[in-house]
Formats: sequence, structure tokens, C-alpha cells
Amino acid sequence: MELDELVSLDLSKVTSFRDLLKAMSKTAFGGRQLGEAYEALEAMYNDKSCVKVLTLSGAMTIAKQGLIISDLIEHGFVDVVVSTGALITHGLVENTGMAHFKVPKGMNDHELRQKKLNRVYDTIEDEKNLDDLEAIFSSILDSVDENEVLSSYRICEMFGKHLQSKEGRGIVKSAYKMNVPIFIPAFTDSELGLDFALYNRQRAADGKKRLQFNPFLDLEKYAEIITNAKETGIFTIGGGVPRNWGQQVGPYLDQVRQRFHEPGQFLNDNSPHSRRFKYGVRICPEPAHWGGLSGCTYSEGVSWGKFKDVKEGGIFAEVPCDATIALPILAGALLEDKLKEA
Repeated sequence: MELDELVSLDLSKVTSFRDLLKAMSKTAFGGRQLGEAYEALEAMYNDKSCVKVLTLSGAMTIAKQGLIISDLIEHGFVDVVVSTGALITHGLVENTGMAHFKVPKGMNDHELRQKKLNRVYDTIEDEKNLDDLEAIFSSILDSVDENEVLSSYRICEMFGKHLQSKEGRGIVKSAYKMNVPIFIPAFTDSELGLDFALYNRQRAADGKKRLQFNPFLDLEKYAEIITNAKETGIFTIGGGVPRNWGQQVGPYLDQVRQRFHEPGQFLNDNSPHSRRFKYGVRICPEPAHWGGLSGCTYSEGVSWGKFKDVKEGGIFAEVPCDATIALPILAGALLEDKLKEA
């Protein structure tokens, strides 16, 4: 049996993020996991036939990681975004010129509540930010035809169009510019969802027809994108609903094929119509032994028909780390040549 030899990390030979991660892949423990994650991402992004899905959860935008995601989108490293609504909301706050702040020292949560300052761990989202964003959202919804049926990707598209004439950068603005759809599968679990509900209540109070929203338009739009892809890869930050919604498309399409295109036949994993992910990279501190989806391994996903097995060419890496630490390093390596050219 041939063994892979490890190599001591020699910082005197490191001149870039890429050099660092390549060297870390030959070390051990968390460092090797991060290095191997870069190798998996590099393989995914070098595969020109691959549709690349980025799933986002956690407070990544309020934690000031939004421009990293914008850079990944703008430089062609992302084809689809699946996100929590809160993450997109906080990003829109930033993208529309408002600010987030450190939690003031010595101030408890009761005092923060009195001052209408919402705490996310060590960071503040001023309630006024959300009020101002609601006013912008309402003005966008005012232009919607009452007969149009909306979904989260359509709402993000409208927001992105609105932002093109504004200063600043952000995820939604970059996604619109690059024609990258954003899906928010748990749309009502967010400030944007509540704003939409309040807007509709006001329309009803004014004697107007409520705007319509159908989340299945998101599902079918996403399924269409994956159906037309030759290969697929997924880069997951955190877990939660975005991860599961992004991954379940394979089993869904298998059922569609079985019931409507190949009646009476089981769609096996070798079928050309099987839409399992070939690539996967996950950054999430949640362990597998808690039993939740956020912490489950890609190997577990193989059993569900969501991923190709390693023996079938699947390339996966998992990094149990705070994404605000791991993402800048990984993205720095992916983007360094692009950013130098810019």
C-alpha cells in the first residue's frame, strides 16, 4: 500500500493564499481539511460543465462577509445562490448605504431593546435600518402588476435591478448584474417575508388586491437549472434550510423522471438523467453526532441520492470551522488572480 507523505508547513515558501492552502493540504487536522477544501473547490470551478450552487446561512452579511460573496459571484465562481432571508436582508441593509456596529460595552440586552438595537452575537442591527429597508421594499412592490405571481427569486431580481443605479456593492446587486438567481426557500422566516406580509395587509386595508406569492415557482426554476446542467457542485456555508433545499433537488428530479418520463422504471444512479452533485464543500462547525442536517456528512447524502459516491468520481471536503475564518482564506485563494487583474 502506497502512503501519502505529509510535509511540514514552510512559511518561507508561501507567497499567496493559494500557496498556503496547497501547503496546508499536506499537513494534518483542521489545516489539512481547509487545504483539501480548496482543492475540491478548485476542481469544481475548473470544471466548465459544472453549475455551481452556493448555499448561505448564518449571519454572514452582518458579519461583513458580503463583499467576499459578491466577488465570488462577479468573477464567475457562483451560478446559483440559495440563502436564508435574514442573510439577504442584512446584506441589503449594507448595500443600501446603512451600517452595522459593534455591541457597545457594558450595555445589556434589555437596554439594547429600549434603544431599538437588535443584537446578533457581537454585532448590532439598528431597527431603523430595517424600517428604512421596508420603505424601499414597499416602493419596489408598488410597481408590481397585481396579477403577477411572485416568488423569492423574482423579488431578489427586482431588488437587484433597483440597486443597479445605486452606489455600493452587495450580494443581490452582484447577482442581478451576473444573471445569478437567488432563492430564499424559507422566505417568510425573514424580515423581507414579514415586510411582504405587512405590505399585503396594508393593500387589503386600502381595498386593493393582495400580491400573490408562490414558493413552488422557486422550486421549479431551480429544478430546471439543475436539469439542464451536465455536472453540479455545491459550496455550503453553514447548513439549515438553504443546504437541504439546495441538495434535495436530486431526489426530486429522480421522482419526476420516474413518474412522468420513465413510468414503471427505477431511475438508477447511473442514469444520464440522475442529478446528483459531483462536487461538494461545506464549512460548518456543527458536528454530525447531533443528528441534524446541518452537520451531516456528504457520505450520508450519498444514501439519499443527493451526491455521487467518491468511487463514482465525487469530490468532497468538509471544514468544521467558523465560516468567518475559513471563507476569507478559501475565497482569497480562489480570487487572487482575478483580483490582481481587476
